[in-house]
Amino acid sequence: MSVFSENIRRLRAEKGVSQATVAEYLQITKQAYSLYETDRREPDFDTLVKLAEYFGTDTDCLLKGAENSAVSDSRLKFALFGDAEIDDDVLDDVKRLAKLQLELRRSKEENK
Repeated sequence: MSVFSENIRRLRAEKGVSQATVAEYLQITKQAYSLYETDRREPDFDTLVKLAEYFGTDTDCLLKGAENSAVSDSRLKFALFGDAEIDDDVLDDVKRLAKLQLELRRSKEENK
């Protein structure tokens, strides 16, 4: 089993949604999504990006795993704050706010 398939399975379980729910978001069949989780098929680039958005993470985390997220964190710090010294607590606050905003946006879209 690949890191990718394990990650999307874990993230889906943490989110408490079915394969059908994720597949609907991706606009693919449940069977097609199931192949991603069983490591029998890989998504195209656009689908990979959509998966990252759905799970509130980045493609690096999906492909490489959470242990590599420190690299992503340093890039995120630079993208948001440039060369300014920002401690990890501030970055964690920014991530929580971004996830909250994403959840609010999804909630609004679902209620339309």
